Amino acid sequence: MTEPAGILPCQTLGALIADRSIDALQGVSADQVQPASVDLRLGRRAWRVRASFLPRPGRTVLSRIEDVALHELDLTQGAVFERGCVYIAEIAEHLALPPGVGGRANPKSSTGRVDLFVRLLTDGQPAFDDVAEGYHGPLYLEIAPQTFSVLARAGTRLNQLRLKRGHPPALATTSVGVDLTGAVAGFRARRHAPIIDMDLEDSLDPKDFWDLLEPRHGELLLDPGEFYILASKAAIEIPVDQAAEMTPIDPAVGEFRVHYAGFFDPGFGVAEAGGEGSRGVLEVRSRETPFLLEDGQTVARLVFEPLTARPTRLYGDGGSHYQRQGLRLAKYFRAWT
Repeated sequence: MTEPAGILPCQTLGALIADRSIDALQGVSADQVQPASVDLRLGRRAWRVRASFLPRPGRTVLSRIEDVALHELDLTQGAVFERGCVYIAEIAEHLALPPGVGGRANPKSSTGRVDLFVRLLTDGQPAFDDVAEGYHGPLYLEIAPQTFSVLARAGTRLNQLRLKRGHPPALATTSVGVDLTGAVAGFRARRHAPIIDMDLEDSLDPKDFWDLLEPRHGELLLDPGEFYILASKAAIEIPVDQAAEMTPIDPAVGEFRVHYAGFFDPGFGVAEAGGEGSRGVLEVRSRETPFLLEDGQTVARLVFEPLTARPTRLYGDGGSHYQRQGLRLAKYFRAWT
């Protein structure tokens, strides 16, 4: 019997961990497994590099690092990744995927909300974030802080991997509009802020990092090079047997980018999982020219894909930082007072 195409749910991911298709020297812990994805951890080493790159077919990432590395960082002691620099880090996990199973990675929600740009690399794959079907080999992560310098260490989780069998069809695509009508329209990142420790929660004063944006007639002027946190106009609901990815809109309809942490697990925003009314948080960066954003304007699209089976655990089971969220900063920051 042919197995259905689709994204693999948590119980299937658990089975792949048990048979070591997803493995690490220290093992893979149960709390890394989300309803339809696996959190990836930084390994022991990282390198400051002169430039971003992709390996050519037949070449390893490590061999390419040797061409562009400036110096090596020991992540077992923790290291600061400086704003404006590019790094490549080892991922603790490695893969030995079965035939027909490939993957795609995204930054974790908290990573995207502090403008930390991360992309997965694999040996011989000339594309970021994609894992070829049947891939056997190590994983690496490009890390490029855009606004804040960050402190991370071996074991820090910055991105997540979802695996899928075959080529599942897109079930639906919906537009995502922006909400600029609340008492607070959004947040704009402050320059020259302190370092963010990526393993702490509810510890930082948000006023050291962000400015509040007041609504002005339902409009917001995006300044070039600035980073904003906004919220979706409508609530978002991801059915329990599907997952969704937020994808960028056509650049012809807006000079901005909204695509940092674009993966939504099954059950996000669903009443059954305690998430009724959840909004999507939007990480927005303007491009080269100022752009006047209007309330309700389409800024992204959600593409829904099927899972191969309903997950045994939904987003928000056991607690979540972002279920039932409205406009919200990343988990590192205390509530604004």
